[in-house]
Amino acid sequence: MKGEEWYQADEVAEEYEEKRFSRGGRLIDRREKQAVLDAIGPLDDQTVLEIACGTGRFTVMLAERGADIVGLDISAAMLQQGRKKARTAGVADHLEFMRGDAARLPFPDDHFDTVFAMRFFHLADTPAAFLSEMCRVAKERVVFDTFNAASTRSVYNWLLPMGSRLYGRSEVETLLDGANLELVSAEHDWILPYGFYRKIPGAIAGPIRKADTAIGDSPVGDHLASVSYWNTRVK
Repeated sequence: MKGEEWYQADEVAEEYEEKRFSRGGRLIDRREKQAVLDAIGPLDDQTVLEIACGTGRFTVMLAERGADIVGLDISAAMLQQGRKKARTAGVADHLEFMRGDAARLPFPDDHFDTVFAMRFFHLADTPAAFLSEMCRVAKERVVFDTFNAASTRSVYNWLLPMGSRLYGRSEVETLLDGANLELVSAEHDWILPYGFYRKIPGAIAGPIRKADTAIGDSPVGDHLASVSYWNTRVK
């Protein structure tokens, strides 16, 4: 995985959410959470695994809504932040955080109703292997996001120390076929890349986001979107 050592550093974990989801980044946080909720649907009595759960943004949110959820991450420092968040939210007894490798998930086949990963596949060096492993432990649904090659992300990507893996739709379709997954729905969003929003104040980000959304809703929006949210079903 790209940036694996960086991701596991204590100081990175402590500052992760403040750097990414403050200021204009709050818009990103809300949109990603809504994408997860839209894809997963009703949560009562549903078993869920989150891959690369990080600081538990989604893990805690879904536990609050009734999911029986496990958050798995390779970083002990990130998991520590997630456990703090769960205690603050009062759901520490309703979820489990585990340290583990997404390439070798420590669960039997068909163990969870839904398996999802956000902010993961842009760093994956072997995406087909990771997706197949997610599918192996999922009974019904696999949800994930990608950063898109034909978008402004490709320009922003050039400036990043680690870069990101960018995907075309045909590559995602190939990955789905290889993992025995069927596409249920896809949402394409964010004409401007995430990094832009993180750098500007929320008061400025709001109006820009409205313009971004208007372009995204136009006939060319899907082709220009920098992020895609994929909702798939196990065949």
